[in-house]
Amino acid sequence: MLDVAIMVEGQNGISWERWKRLVRAAEDFGFYGIFRSDHFTNPSGPVLESLELWSSLAWVADNTGRIEFGPLVTPVSFRHPVITAWQAAAVDDLAGGRLRLGLGAGWQEREHEAFGFDLLDVPERFARFEEGLEVVTRLLRGEGPASFEGRFYRLHEAELKLRSPRPGGPPIVIGGNGPRRTLPLAVRYADEWNATFPTLEEFSRLNRRLTEMLEEAGRPPEEVRRTLMTRAVFGRTDGEVRRKLGGQSADELRREGAVVGTAPEFVEQLGRLAEAGAQGVMLQWLEADDIDGLEALAGSVLPQLGGREDR
Repeated sequence: MLDVAIMVEGQNGISWERWKRLVRAAEDFGFYGIFRSDHFTNPSGPVLESLELWSSLAWVADNTGRIEFGPLVTPVSFRHPVITAWQAAAVDDLAGGRLRLGLGAGWQEREHEAFGFDLLDVPERFARFEEGLEVVTRLLRGEGPASFEGRFYRLHEAELKLRSPRPGGPPIVIGGNGPRRTLPLAVRYADEWNATFPTLEEFSRLNRRLTEMLEEAGRPPEEVRRTLMTRAVFGRTDGEVRRKLGGQSADELRREGAVVGTAPEFVEQLGRLAEAGAQGVMLQWLEADDIDGLEALAGSVLPQLGGREDR
């Protein structure tokens, strides 16, 4: 069984009109959720329309009734964790408990330089990220006032009164493939680990390692949901797949972890991920105006995977 969601690059020319259309497609066609990036721009190329994260998620919360949703991921490098926790609690409450809160350290140099945010070097970046996770989880999971004294963030008897309808707040999703920095943080803080563009072999290896680390920490491995985000190139015919590839090699993309092909090929590739331990997959859908393609994917692929809407 595998839950399938779509993932949208919010900085990639996404307007309100496109976002609303994609959200309604996810809700109507049977995907378990819709997730999106949190960036000002792409790493290179022209600056395109970029829909701000939390306003877009508030719209999802108030205009859908079934799907789960959230950021993959929102960084502490330009989002203060106190404000993120406050926004997440409000949006999750509005949605009746359907937000999944993806958090990250930040990575893209272009947007940080352009808008005046300090990205920091990698060790400092992850030190700040760990403190940010501590702040968010204390505010969302704690029952009373929270205090914390760190290098980057501080709390003193801080308390959020607007709460998620779920005990412990929205699930915390930590994304990334790093065994030395990301996985230990997932062991300590995450309700869900999301691998990013992994190959099948890489996902299998990291998934096994995460299980070992959870057991070593005395935490039941089943407490952490295992998901991944990867590129999707879907076509109803081989010709449509070739057109969408635009000269790229399908085999090369598959070797890099992308899911490419017609419905039978999607079912086969996604089935192998489920066998490797994936419980959910977020398919990066770059053809934002191809709603017919999403409907065809949902109708021909989802029923064969036994995901959440078919249970």
